Amino acid sequence: MSTALPSYASGVWDAPMLGDTIGDNFDRTVAAHGGRDALVDRPSGRRWTYAELAVDVNGVAAGLLQRGIGLGDRVGIWAPNCPEWTLIQFATAKIGAILVNINPAYRSHELQYVLDQAGIKMLVAAPSFKTSDYAGMIETVRPQCTDLEAVILLGSTDWQALVEDGTAAQAADPSMLATAQAKLSADDPINIQYTSGTTGFPKGATLSHHNILNNGYFVGELCHYTEADRVCIPVPFYHCFGMVMGNLACTTHGATMVIPGPAFDPKATLEAVQAERCTSLYGVPTMFIAELADPDFDSFDLSSLRTGIMAGSPCPVEVMKQVIERMGMAEVSICYGMTETSPVSLQTRSDDSIEQRVSTVGRVGPHLEVKIVDPATGLTLPRGEAGELCTRGYSVMLGYWENPEKTSEAIDAARWMHTGDIGVMDTDGYVAITGRIKDMVIRGGENIYPREIEEFLFTHPDILDAQVIGVPDEKYGEELMVWIRMREGALELDADSVRAFCTGKLAHYKIPKYVHVVDEFPMTVTGKIRKIEMREQSLDLIGQG
Repeated sequence: MSTALPSYASGVWDAPMLGDTIGDNFDRTVAAHGGRDALVDRPSGRRWTYAELAVDVNGVAAGLLQRGIGLGDRVGIWAPNCPEWTLIQFATAKIGAILVNINPAYRSHELQYVLDQAGIKMLVAAPSFKTSDYAGMIETVRPQCTDLEAVILLGSTDWQALVEDGTAAQAADPSMLATAQAKLSADDPINIQYTSGTTGFPKGATLSHHNILNNGYFVGELCHYTEADRVCIPVPFYHCFGMVMGNLACTTHGATMVIPGPAFDPKATLEAVQAERCTSLYGVPTMFIAELADPDFDSFDLSSLRTGIMAGSPCPVEVMKQVIERMGMAEVSICYGMTETSPVSLQTRSDDSIEQRVSTVGRVGPHLEVKIVDPATGLTLPRGEAGELCTRGYSVMLGYWENPEKTSEAIDAARWMHTGDIGVMDTDGYVAITGRIKDMVIRGGENIYPREIEEFLFTHPDILDAQVIGVPDEKYGEELMVWIRMREGALELDADSVRAFCTGKLAHYKIPKYVHVVDEFPMTVTGKIRKIEMREQSLDLIGQG
């Protein structure tokens, strides 16, 4: 009989969960903080107080009702970060329409798949973004999408009419919107987010008011947000990081949402922090790396920063130290999550040691449960042993939209979400993520987690970023390959010099056989490294393609 503590933890918290809808919660914040800044859009120079934002949100909501959009109808949003995205987010929540987030990087065939799979009735879209002609792609697929009744392009007369008609209708008869809002339940589905889907078509994680409102609220609680906070949000709204941890963390605390630009730009982000005296800054590690590497970094006044969130992928130790020391984000928080869990289930606390914040993803969040299980048996492992991380509680999605089979593969009978990530829980309940079950490399019978090697290579003075993958090998089954980004001005490394750096410090089987130097890694729009694409390209690089 084992006397070791099991790898299980639950989040005890004094504050209760929120039981209201997003619209009702928003109205409460407006009543309490009407005169405070709610939303600042740096590119256009537009600003809203909470009272002003409420007028525009209610106008858009009433405009949607007038156009036949109501409870349970799906409204797609296909646009980069902009104030209109936020207006649509809160307007749909007020009338119970389900907002479907569409990745700004999608091409026409992916757009068509999402329009059909979600049964989108109205699509709100930017006319174009960067090199993407959204309007053109929409016209191409529209004839095939039988559910799609209306397309509204932002900035067009159609959008203007929707806002003006809705604002006039709301002013004339506020009861129309109030009646629609009163019919909503916090457990209603309110948002569909498509997971990137490394194999096959993406799946639509369906989230309720209760899921995302509480997750935004408790993420903000652990960052100690109040109405005095100003949060710079360079991460995409179409992803949970932007619309939940960003927007909803702000609105549940009366804090200010600051949009530095339509897409991530390191200089624009630093400028926004300085100009708006932001207290908090979000990003994935690659974003912080880019900000720290900006040639003008030292000229920016970032003294207002107190906290922030780094999430989306494992954070290199050296980057975390620089964010604390050079950016002044002493209380920076590491979050771990996934779209299917609204997203955050683990988070570091502001009083955690530097070691805990650089080597773990924190402890279980308030009102949630986590455990580490043996992937083969499903049994909870003792603390200190590596296994699959599972999470349960208010944050677990309702399911994948109209896909019960995939839902039951991800969520077991006891409502545990199986993350597919390998984690280790220590005696204090802190969890370290050591890799993904799918990323694990098995070389000659040895299980290797790329994260460990990546962390070691970050200590090389000439390496800016490193990503390790497994590639086929006749003798060992798999071999290690590392893709490296060099610091500016550094001499390019080859396989021999990398091996020399690792020898004596890493076990021989953990030393990469292949080295590939690149300027950029293949990435998703959210800044996650696409290792599947790296593996495909690597087959050609090692002559096995």
